[in-house]
Amino acid sequence: MRNYSQLGGTEADEQEMRMLGRTQQLNRNFRFISTLGFACTLMSTWEIALMTSFFGLLNGGTAGLVWGYFVVWLGYMLVFATIAEMASMAPTSGGQYHWVSEFAPRNCQKFISYLVGWTSVLGWQTGLASLAFLVGTMIQGLLVLDNDTYVFERWHGTLLVIAITAFCIIFNTFLAKKLPMVEGLVLIIHLLGFFAVLIPLWVLAPRNSPKVVFTEFSNLGEWDSKGLSFMVGLLAPIYTLIGADSAVHMSEEIKDASIVLPKAIMWAATINGSLGFVMIITFCFTLGSVFDILETPTGYPFIQVFYNVTQSKAGTSIMTAIIIVNITSACISTVATVSRQTWSFARDKGLPFSSFISHVKPGWNIPLNAVLLTFAITTLLSLINIGSTVAFNAIGSLAVSAILGTYIISFVCLILRRLRKEPMPPRRWSLGGVGIFINIGAVCFLLVVWVFVFFPIDKNVTAKTMNWNVVMFCGTMIFAVIYYLIVGRKQYTAPVDLVKRHL
Repeated sequence: MRNYSQLGGTEADEQEMRMLGRTQQLNRNFRFISTLGFACTLMSTWEIALMTSFFGLLNGGTAGLVWGYFVVWLGYMLVFATIAEMASMAPTSGGQYHWVSEFAPRNCQKFISYLVGWTSVLGWQTGLASLAFLVGTMIQGLLVLDNDTYVFERWHGTLLVIAITAFCIIFNTFLAKKLPMVEGLVLIIHLLGFFAVLIPLWVLAPRNSPKVVFTEFSNLGEWDSKGLSFMVGLLAPIYTLIGADSAVHMSEEIKDASIVLPKAIMWAATINGSLGFVMIITFCFTLGSVFDILETPTGYPFIQVFYNVTQSKAGTSIMTAIIIVNITSACISTVATVSRQTWSFARDKGLPFSSFISHVKPGWNIPLNAVLLTFAITTLLSLINIGSTVAFNAIGSLAVSAILGTYIISFVCLILRRLRKEPMPPRRWSLGGVGIFINIGAVCFLLVVWVFVFFPIDKNVTAKTMNWNVVMFCGTMIFAVIYYLIVGRKQYTAPVDLVKRHL
């Protein structure tokens, strides 16, 4: 057995891994700042808040964008707090599917855990493709702005997705040992970039009145009421703030994980949430006419706002490039999260070809095969965009519904355990007596927003505007159930079978 100190762990890490029935295979290179940087840059909240503003402006307007973000942020804080406590109970790369395996009723632990494992892998794999696609199309948006002769082609976006992902793979393979240092540096860029975008907007832009920003709701999706339109528009902040479990899947690479991880999660939620809220308010004050920026040929309203404010293509390109760099950094972190989640589930024989996927390259101490598989999956998913952007966007929205679904199931299992008065696992970061109320609040919030994730952005649905997320989500769940009945129930090792809480 490897020496824990050689891999960077503490005695607490060693005890927890032994208690969880795991063997330390990965280097514990991450400390608090690098973990905080990892979580903050993966979420890239203020950057993605600008990128997804189209959905909120279409359904909700400026007031809907501001108050929708605030409401979702408060709800997500309950989610973050619940995940932080569960991460302290069981700091493992498996995350949700491990927690479900421990906390679900005994007669369905294995089955529910398996479904959550599949859903989590599905959510993060499609989420990476969606994030890389946003970067690619943002680059295309800049090309449209800077070059009047450029024609927006779908295959260009696909090639950019592949190139961006390949770039991120380098940091997760050859430069893997430097990844914690990179995350710390990117955190600085994330914070400095915020002010580099914020200050020009406030200094140069004409401003809307507070009444317009905070009280004017719109319903451009033509729903039956502005209230319903507002709820549909919540997709923007839901996507912006998602990823509470991102650092959890790096648990086995964090030193003193059971205390460092929950602290990093809560600080990331506070810092990123605050930056995002300030940026959203700034954007709504400086965007000018909502109708004009929604019609922008760049595909991104915020790029048009940058140009309207600066009246300079060079200035707009620099401000947008800052966001492109930061979101590309988020892709680097996402590759790490996705590959660790996939590797962990394969380690428990939850996937086809699990022995290959779960292999850890000696000397490198990283799940290399899982990283390369992640690159292959993203490449294949990006090819769908060549045939249909609608189909590819449906896959992207699938990421949100899948990840939120894993939160709901794991939180419900935790609540049931608390209500049954069963002993809770020891943890170094605890919600105390208010834990049950925070857990219930998180589930109530998630159930509401999860429903609206499946709504189309426009009431008058066509094949192009239909949200096919529900079809794909149900289809993948049916496939997972069938695969479990045929193969999974024989091969899959539920994490609870390995746990030795008495140690």
